Amino acid sequence: MQRRDLIKKAGAGLAASLSYSALAQATPQVRWRMVSSYPRSLDTLYGGAEDLAKRVAELTEGRFQIRVYQAGEIVPGGQVLDAVQAGTVEAGHTYGPFYVGKNPALAFDGGVPFGMTYRQHNAWMYFGGGLELLRSLYADYGVLQFPGGNTGTQMGGWFRKEVRSLADLKGLRMRIPGLGGLVMGRLGVVPQTLAAGDIYPALERGAIDATEFSGPYDDEKLGFYKVARYYYYPSFWEPSAQLSFLVSQREWQRLPKEFQEAFQVAATEVNLTMMAKYDAQNPLALQRLLKGGVLLRKWTVEIMRKAQEEAKALYEEQAAKDATYREIYTSYRKFLELEYRWFSVAELGFEQFAFPGV
Repeated sequence: MQRRDLIKKAGAGLAASLSYSALAQATPQVRWRMVSSYPRSLDTLYGGAEDLAKRVAELTEGRFQIRVYQAGEIVPGGQVLDAVQAGTVEAGHTYGPFYVGKNPALAFDGGVPFGMTYRQHNAWMYFGGGLELLRSLYADYGVLQFPGGNTGTQMGGWFRKEVRSLADLKGLRMRIPGLGGLVMGRLGVVPQTLAAGDIYPALERGAIDATEFSGPYDDEKLGFYKVARYYYYPSFWEPSAQLSFLVSQREWQRLPKEFQEAFQVAATEVNLTMMAKYDAQNPLALQRLLKGGVLLRKWTVEIMRKAQEEAKALYEEQAAKDATYREIYTSYRKFLELEYRWFSVAELGFEQFAFPGV
């Protein structure tokens, strides 16, 4: 009796093994290329793409492999959307506001001046209709979008000279892309768009007077503190900075459902873990920078209020001209107002009491 049971169990195990083996053989081997907007040296930003590739391979037992290329290896960092749209590569990892020249509403994919924070933005994306609206917009480029990480609220940039008033911003040449650049332009700044690897040389030789990029961890790696001592906060133009994975819709449709699910799971993990990494890395990096002689400065109320006024005017002007922009902006603004009220109750009161000063 025991022998017959043993034979039955062995037979069932063999059948399951053969069935799995047959399934594995039936599932195609897929190889994709993914281009990043960032250099490999920015290990947390660029690392988001590598983390996704690793998890996809693990979840599919190596049957779905994604090779990641840093900015400049296949295309420049600011042309990731173009590369995916053209079919040069199957996927990319980039930042929506880089492409406001194509459509200003793409800024809402990443983060906008005086907008939502990381948690609030995630809530809008996943449960407030944001993801559906943005995917509809990206569909115009033959692309499917997935939230792919976040830096959280960034810093306000590096300046050679102290900025005490609005007058000090007049004529100042600053590397700042996207809507942030448009708002700063309305304050008198001359905005410049430069890839990560080009910023330090431009700052060093005086081609620009200031730059923003991310937060202490990334900024330290890029070395801005060596040529600009004044470090401003906060980045009112990027209270949230969500990155996105962009996938060719044509290639996505060719994927087995199992591989699609693996990609979605991996992207969601990156969207969580990147923020956690930055929250662990930035405090230590800021400590090192301050010990090294960096001078931390907070934007004046005058500058913040004027910037907020110009940002709101910019949104209203664009919404009046473009129905798609108006639809996304209206959804974003309504959700933001609700989130601000809730966070002022649940978070702000505690933070104002508990958080120490700088």
